[in-house]
Amino acid sequence: MHPYRTHRCGDLRKSDVGIEARLSGWVHRKRDHGQLLFIDLRDHSGLTQLVFHPGTPSFAAAEGVRLESVVTVTGKVVARTPETVNPSLPTGEIELVAGEMILESEAEPLPLQVNSDRDYPEETRLKYRFLDLRREKMHRNIMLRSAVIASIRRRMTEQGFTEFQTPILTASSPEGARDFLVPSRLHPGKFYALPQAPQQYKQLYMISGFDRYFQIAPCFRDEDARADRSPGEFYQLDIEMSFVTQDDVFAAVEPVMHGVFTEFTDWHVTPPPFPRIAFREAMLKYGTDKPDLRNPVEIADVTEVFRGSGFKVFAGAIENGAVVRAVPAPDAVGRPRSFFDQMVAYAQSLGAPGLGWVTLVEDEAKGPIAKFLEPARLQALRAAAGLTTGDAVFFVCDKADAAAKLAGQIRTRVGEELGIVEKNCFRFCWIVDFPMYEWDEENKQIAFSHNPFSMPQGGMHALQNQDPLDILAYQYDIVCNGIELSSGAIRNHRPDIMAKAFEIAGYGRDVLEEKFGGMFRALHYGAPPHGGIAPGVDRIVMLLADTPNLREVTAFPLSQRAEELLLGAPSRVSEKQLKELHLQLSLSAREKLREEDERAKATLIDVKPHY
Repeated sequence: MHPYRTHRCGDLRKSDVGIEARLSGWVHRKRDHGQLLFIDLRDHSGLTQLVFHPGTPSFAAAEGVRLESVVTVTGKVVARTPETVNPSLPTGEIELVAGEMILESEAEPLPLQVNSDRDYPEETRLKYRFLDLRREKMHRNIMLRSAVIASIRRRMTEQGFTEFQTPILTASSPEGARDFLVPSRLHPGKFYALPQAPQQYKQLYMISGFDRYFQIAPCFRDEDARADRSPGEFYQLDIEMSFVTQDDVFAAVEPVMHGVFTEFTDWHVTPPPFPRIAFREAMLKYGTDKPDLRNPVEIADVTEVFRGSGFKVFAGAIENGAVVRAVPAPDAVGRPRSFFDQMVAYAQSLGAPGLGWVTLVEDEAKGPIAKFLEPARLQALRAAAGLTTGDAVFFVCDKADAAAKLAGQIRTRVGEELGIVEKNCFRFCWIVDFPMYEWDEENKQIAFSHNPFSMPQGGMHALQNQDPLDILAYQYDIVCNGIELSSGAIRNHRPDIMAKAFEIAGYGRDVLEEKFGGMFRALHYGAPPHGGIAPGVDRIVMLLADTPNLREVTAFPLSQRAEELLLGAPSRVSEKQLKELHLQLSLSAREKLREEDERAKATLIDVKPHY
């Protein structure tokens, strides 16, 4: 018999009754019923109930064993009595009557309970992540992540894509987020950067003559943490294709997304082709370029309804360039006054001075600003916002960008408060036609609004003849349930167009050659039209696991303070290592380390022995 196991803890079934089996695993739960002692033994595959009878050699050992200790148990498989069958377990019809038990590894008292869903502080969970990952939910999420990645790889290969790798040590880029830098020992004063994304390398694959590339790519960005963004590193399904249009990229990505989401959930998934929404339409209707289409509420522009009206607060603001957005609240007339007061308070908590609103009752409006909506204006409001009797409507008045943001937040709150957000579904869409440029108010100049390597719609003609702020780009985002999974673009494969595009954004050809010299040089030797996208693997798994935080689907994430608490990163290094890398710490860094040492000493407890 194998020294550790003949079966895994999730393998035994009623057909195995009568055989002798040996199992190894962790002590998940203990129950002392007086004359019998029960232990649930757990391994990667599941649970098996063990039964220890008094008087057997293993009974005393089992009584003293702590939870999460590792044991090997040999015994006989027996059938449970009908009243003790556990239908929720695959092994629920049998149990193992223990004969011999060997303690392989004893566990100390636990800092967190593995057999419980109780929540613990982030620091505890990450410091003892090896225990946290033993918990059923976390184990299931990490297994889901592995299965999703395997499914993605299979689907990409079936579509004719080939997986390639790209370098981890690369050059720092002036665009995007903050780089993680790696000092070079052989080249004093110079640094590698960990890739924020394999953007340039995957384009260089296309320029090198390969056709359909993909990679489950690690990316590194020195960013602050959010629930849907991990600090430090993340993974993405990196894709690039040659001789394609925007439609070709969509046609390649949609079957993969639809297939993965239908494979791992029974929720309804948007069937291909996914809806396409222009950026400006999205900002108007949903107040965001990441719309949650489960919410049926659509924002409307009602600026003209209030232009020249008796409501001077809106009318005066409109004359100074403001707009008015209407956020319908379907069938909200029966709601108590507290509902409207709470919505106003919510707007004020977001920094707004207030929130106008009315309700529609038959042929009239009621509410704080209803008197300013005479019949013609009320009829125009109904038509513009698609309102019917019984609806309420909230109004936001501000400059266009600020109005869109607040209206979007009010739309989300209305959907949640009214309970009209669709359940158990994944609603995908594409956001298309992003502006190529935007106005940088701080620096008083035109800047790239999205990806500087994108092809402008209209090419060189647009760059030479259109107002830069009117130029659209072949840029697109894929969004699911209000979460952006990825940005993508058809790339600028013409060096002359790229030089002009950067010139408009204030970058001379010398900057282009210095910062993006490899890419720019490659474009001069025959580059195919190409494009791609890179959906975030972590966010895909987060959605499928129905959890709001990426930490729950990542095995060893950094904390909110970008620390890896299990192994202790970032960590100090020796003076010898610094010297080899031609580095020395600044005075402020040394002072900070000294302060940390002082705090550590202050927390030590001087325990004196008692005689």
